[in-house]
Amino acid sequence: MHVTVEKRSSAAAGVSQKRSSKYPFTVELPDSATVDDLKNAIYKQVKSLHPDRQRLTAGEKKSVLETGETLAKFDVSDGDTVYLKDLGPQIGWQTVFYIEYAGPIIIHYLIYNFSGLFYSQVVEHSEVQRRAYFMIMAHFIKRELETAFVHRFSHGTMPLLNVFKNSGHYHLLSGLNLAYWLYSPASAQGTLLAAKLSDPFMLAVFTGIYLFAEFSNLSTHITLRNLRPPGTRVRRIPRGYGFDMVSCPNYLFEIIVWVVIMAMTRNLSAVLFVVVSSVQMYFWALKKHKQYRREFPDYPKSRRAIFPFIA
Repeated sequence: MHVTVEKRSSAAAGVSQKRSSKYPFTVELPDSATVDDLKNAIYKQVKSLHPDRQRLTAGEKKSVLETGETLAKFDVSDGDTVYLKDLGPQIGWQTVFYIEYAGPIIIHYLIYNFSGLFYSQVVEHSEVQRRAYFMIMAHFIKRELETAFVHRFSHGTMPLLNVFKNSGHYHLLSGLNLAYWLYSPASAQGTLLAAKLSDPFMLAVFTGIYLFAEFSNLSTHITLRNLRPPGTRVRRIPRGYGFDMVSCPNYLFEIIVWVVIMAMTRNLSAVLFVVVSSVQMYFWALKKHKQYRREFPDYPKSRRAIFPFIA
């Protein structure tokens, strides 16, 4: 079959835009062609448009043609026109994760170990500060290792400029904001606050809950990995530990990790990060929960999105 490719105009209303001489053009495809086949055919015609840069829509509803699906699913047939939008330079999701998590690791390391550069004195850290430092470093190092060895990504890339927006949450809130106030002289060794927060029994309790949440988070990530064979975008209903009650237990356990650090340090910067990140993860979980319900008619009705019995 033959499909015409037209470029979607990005000009603002009322502003004329010079029509590219490349468009429209026609590609020839087998009747059973997939969206991937069409993207590859476009790439052969326009070498600057790698398949990851392409967003294709068709029909009156401007339905997005999803990678991995057949064109027939979107009622694209011989003689039809699809519309192409260039998403711009892309960056791999795995690389994005590496960048996001590397920021807090570097920032916490520098502020904790070179306190004289950031405060008016060299800080002798209290036990609660040391415990918080090792917890936070272990958390983000774990995330880097999961990115390398556990996660399988349903989307290969994202727009390059978005990496700055995504990284800001981690580099500023959980990095600079958290590190600067957590390791400050206000709760350093010898202060009344440090003495109050460094009770060995309570530190042991917090550490135990932290380890439970971190290992539980890892377990759910491994479950999600095993749902998707390598090199595919297969989606299945997740089951097992954590998933019996909520759709996104990985987010729930992540929140528990940060609530522990907040409760242990009683620091307002930790409170801010917990509030912001919990709200963000709630909306992510709600979106995934709704997607599961739409996609799987037999999806367990008793599951909540992120908080058992609540939401």
